[in-house]
Amino acid sequence: MVTSTLRAADRPASEPQCDARNRSLSSPEDRMPAINLHEKLATFTEHWQPRVVGQFNGHDLLVAKVKGEFVWHQHDDTDDFFLVLHGRITIQMQEGNVTLGPGEIFVVPKGVQHCPIAEEEAHILLIEPTGTPNTGDASTAAPRRVI
Repeated sequence: MVTSTLRAADRPASEPQCDARNRSLSSPEDRMPAINLHEKLATFTEHWQPRVVGQFNGHDLLVAKVKGEFVWHQHDDTDDFFLVLHGRITIQMQEGNVTLGPGEIFVVPKGVQHCPIAEEEAHILLIEPTGTPNTGDASTAAPRRVI
């Protein structure tokens, strides 16, 4: 196998260049701040009240503090993504329960009835299409809050 290394000086000026020593974007208006989830979670105390911390491709990135049992619900049009950041949660489903700890992910398939529960406070990251009601029903959902 023959490989060649193209030096930055050999690249056309129109091609973007990455300098490993300086990973910042080219201009201040292009820079996007990192999102510190720990800091975002420290701004509220309510359980089962997700907060939007970012967006991408029509999806909200949300953090939530959870404790106790949520309501049984389903999302007819979308899967439900859970990533545990701190603590433990159990996602109850008719098909069987799934217990998650820090760093673990589970995706509830669309249309599946489920009820998250946390015996002690836990912190989670959710990814949902923008506007998805957390209860599966807009009339009973928590209001959309951006922090």
